[in-house]
Amino acid sequence: MEAYALDWLNLLIRWVHLITGIAWIGASFYFVWLDNSLRAPRDPRDADEGVGGELWAVHGGGFYHVQKYRVAPVTLPAPLHWFKWEAYATWLSGFALFVVQYYANARAYMIDPAVADLAPWQAIAISVALLGGGWLFYDALCKRAGLDREPLIAAVMVAFVTLVAWGLSHVFPGRAMFVQVGAMLGTMMVANVAHVIIPSQRELVRAKERGEPPDPLHGRRGKQRSVHNNYFTLPVLFAMISSHYPMTWGHPRAWLVLVAILLVAAFARHFFNLRHRGRTVWAIPALALVATLAIAVAIAPARPAAGEAPSFARVQSIVAERCASCHAERPSQQGFSSAPKGVMLDTPERIVAAAARIGEQTVTTKAMPIGNLTAMTDAERAVLGAWIAAGAPR
Repeated sequence: MEAYALDWLNLLIRWVHLITGIAWIGASFYFVWLDNSLRAPRDPRDADEGVGGELWAVHGGGFYHVQKYRVAPVTLPAPLHWFKWEAYATWLSGFALFVVQYYANARAYMIDPAVADLAPWQAIAISVALLGGGWLFYDALCKRAGLDREPLIAAVMVAFVTLVAWGLSHVFPGRAMFVQVGAMLGTMMVANVAHVIIPSQRELVRAKERGEPPDPLHGRRGKQRSVHNNYFTLPVLFAMISSHYPMTWGHPRAWLVLVAILLVAAFARHFFNLRHRGRTVWAIPALALVATLAIAVAIAPARPAAGEAPSFARVQSIVAERCASCHAERPSQQGFSSAPKGVMLDTPERIVAAAARIGEQTVTTKAMPIGNLTAMTDAERAVLGAWIAAGAPR
């Protein structure tokens, strides 16, 4: 019942995380698009009152007129709407999901003795330290580089994420490494909101409340981190869904695959940001598509060489010993209340029907058994590969 309760907790938290993430990312995309789409105010009186840009839009059966002030309006309106809880709720639900999915099952999801024989508390400690340490590094970099050296910040962050991914590849299995890097970037995003964007906005409001002219520097700081979050978004979304695609994190150089995909995702986001400013550079999506195809070709698995098929009895014994503890109608492996993804391998018919999936997960990517909990050997993987290459005969 404990595993069943955890499954329900996982479902509910994941649902909340998805909903709040949509709200946060949607708001982020909208405001970056809005900033990039503003035009100079048509009415000179608006410009005299401090309006720096305006935009007309039609949506939901009505017309909207949005104005942005260069710094602040003459008087603050009430109520003044803030955008912060979307970010906070997304991170809180995401961290809760991380705890339920990974920390509560660290032995299965975060540890592979063939990579590093860690104790669960060690794996969790490394994970938590990276969440905080990644933010501290990034924040210090932004403060030291200032507001006008974005290429430098981008280059250093690419190097930093590459180093982290490479280092984690010697500590965590590929699946956990991908998700951990995504969680680190997501933590940077929400920390930007909590420690830079919202405080900058509060400074602008306080200055108006004191009757003082607001310092534009606070607005520039908030805008810088908001744009950074915009570029982090697509890489983080990929990391969130990556656990479903072992052909990426199951590669021997998974850290390099991760960095390549994150760069393509950020590059694709740049296309939309430029397009919203009125510059359509079609070379960007074309290059992104070519890069994606190149990655897919580079990590494509080699087909096992066809040869004499091992006996099905041998194949069944391997599957029963190494796979069926999880993939059964009633899993015996602790922490699993049902077969992952509904894949059951506890009868000959089910084994034959799932031959292609067995080959992908155990031979090609070596993603399964998860965390290699049942200690499947390379020789056993070779037997399964030879059986599948021979057409998976029964």
